[in-house]
Amino acid sequence: MRYKLIGLILLLATISYAQSGIAVKAPLNKMSISRNKSNITLYLNAAKWNELFPNRHGMRGKNLKKPATDFYSFKALVEAAKHFPDFLTGSVITQKRELAAFLANIAQETSGGWVEAPGGYFKWGLYFVEEVEDSSKNKYADATKVNYPPVPGKSYLGRGPKQLSWNYNYGQFSEAWFGTKNTLLQHPELLAQDPELSFASAIWFWITPQFPKPSCHQIMDGTWKPTENDLQKGRIPGFGATVNVINGGVECGKGGNEFEKTGYRYKYYLYFCHYLNVSPGENISCSNQKPFGQ
Repeated sequence: MRYKLIGLILLLATISYAQSGIAVKAPLNKMSISRNKSNITLYLNAAKWNELFPNRHGMRGKNLKKPATDFYSFKALVEAAKHFPDFLTGSVITQKRELAAFLANIAQETSGGWVEAPGGYFKWGLYFVEEVEDSSKNKYADATKVNYPPVPGKSYLGRGPKQLSWNYNYGQFSEAWFGTKNTLLQHPELLAQDPELSFASAIWFWITPQFPKPSCHQIMDGTWKPTENDLQKGRIPGFGATVNVINGGVECGKGGNEFEKTGYRYKYYLYFCHYLNVSPGENISCSNQKPFGQ
């Protein structure tokens, strides 16, 4: 009788939870993706990937002996993207612009290029896996984020295509992917060791809104509607707003005095739009946008 009562309580709790409208999601790494496809393959393949990123980490490049693993392989990207069916949706034009925006940001985040680089600056995206900055100076550990406390001795510096940074981002992505925040809080270095996980961190960040910011995906697919405050602060849909989401506090609102790296983000976007044969749309720059949260 006791066990029947416990079973009934659990059943009622489950029904009540379901009726509350709260979605219960399994960890992304447990998702069955055998039948999933990614729209990335509508526009790119391994040969085109090699053309766009010939000097990526794992390929022969500047002062780099070829490692054993092609870390940023096209296969790893596609396998990661299969876990995110909302990535690249809408019309063909919308999908191409979003893909160009995603590639532009990850290329600049990981760029190893310079002005006179062989093949040109744009051929050196995805060169770095980990942030070049000395981690002893900045571990990107914010102890005030009590829900995702940093682990002593661990560094949450930029890793992967998006260069995911800070303990709270590692913790949130870890919850989404593994079902627990502890995996990446305790082992942040995994993002620099597992190619699929690394790409997944970039796509997760891209499609996940973090208040008061919309997601980059919402910006590029047109579902983000700026508030009156957004409009007053110059935050309007377009590629520039994705830069604001990613690094607005540093790179946006500079007028005509943006950093060189910010200019390269815009140029990368135009470069990928040209490659994908799509117009870039409006509002490419965030130079007149206040950072989100202001």
